[in-house]
Amino acid sequence: MTPKKHRILVTGGAGFIGSNFIRMCFEKPSLALGGELEHLVNLDKLTYAGNPHNLRDIENDARYQFVQGDLGDRDLVGKLLLENQINGVINFAAESHVDRSIDSPEPFFQTNVLGTQRFFHENLAYYRQLPENDQGNYRFLHVSTDEVYGSLGAEDPSFTEQTPYQPNSPYSASKAASDFIARAYFHTYKFPVLVTNCSNNYGPYQFPEKLIPLMILNALTGKNLPIYGDGMNVRDWLFVEDHCEAIAQVFVKGRMGETYNIGGLCEVPNIEVVDRLCQILDRLQPRHDGKSYASQKVFVTDRPGHDKRYSINCDKINQELGWSPRHEFASGLEETIRWYLNHSEWTGDILSNRYQLERLGGN
Repeated sequence: MTPKKHRILVTGGAGFIGSNFIRMCFEKPSLALGGELEHLVNLDKLTYAGNPHNLRDIENDARYQFVQGDLGDRDLVGKLLLENQINGVINFAAESHVDRSIDSPEPFFQTNVLGTQRFFHENLAYYRQLPENDQGNYRFLHVSTDEVYGSLGAEDPSFTEQTPYQPNSPYSASKAASDFIARAYFHTYKFPVLVTNCSNNYGPYQFPEKLIPLMILNALTGKNLPIYGDGMNVRDWLFVEDHCEAIAQVFVKGRMGETYNIGGLCEVPNIEVVDRLCQILDRLQPRHDGKSYASQKVFVTDRPGHDKRYSINCDKINQELGWSPRHEFASGLEETIRWYLNHSEWTGDILSNRYQLERLGGN
């Protein structure tokens, strides 16, 4: 049973999914948290993909507090938990880009494994000193990825919560380790943790290193649309608003110690994603020369160890918590493209790197 008044710590809340979830906490607290939002602390290290401007619309709300810092800083985490009397935690913080993990694996293991373990242990120390009734209301949700399950063939059944972990990249290996940390803290210390494993997210505020925002901004700026291999790698696409609603259901009603898979039920090959995106842009904002944006497509050498297919079985969260995705891929993709077209200030900050300069103290 969750408390009626929530004092929440969110990690990685300046990123894509975290910022969308925080916004939902302020706009729809009864949906996001199952009660009233009293205070929310957003702890974010502000690496390259963290953008405090994602939450510009709520930054002056008295209930909101932004803290720049590392989830592995136990002194800082302990102080935030105690001073703010936190009764719920949602952990989004992670290094999350496969290509970057291939180029430089160490930061992924530093944050996703060592940082996560330190964060769990400080939360455990705080949890243990709470009164018994407050312990009964405390909830910790760890957000993870379907990539921990590995790769599927074309005819293989979808991932379930019982699918063995077979991570194939440094990123997915580091996230698999973080999931096992969550499991260990539940079984060893009886710490009240929940885990979610989601499929590929898309939607507003996504940093343009991921496929859909990268293709939108490259198309609009006249750059190539690079597609790995033959473009037939299949992903299950989950609109970020649907993901946030699923996280809310797990946070409010999920069974402690359980894992819930969250998918969009929209399996689409990468090449089809790009083609659909180009068709929508052709209609909404045609090129000046009359050509299709599809003319900007180029095929590039495939990345090492590129997983062929991801697919999520959502039966458990649907049957236990009543959640299912509301967005079809076609409508979600068009809504996403319209958002990028209508938010030129945000995309301008990204393209000029201005928000990073501000973060680092530049002009």
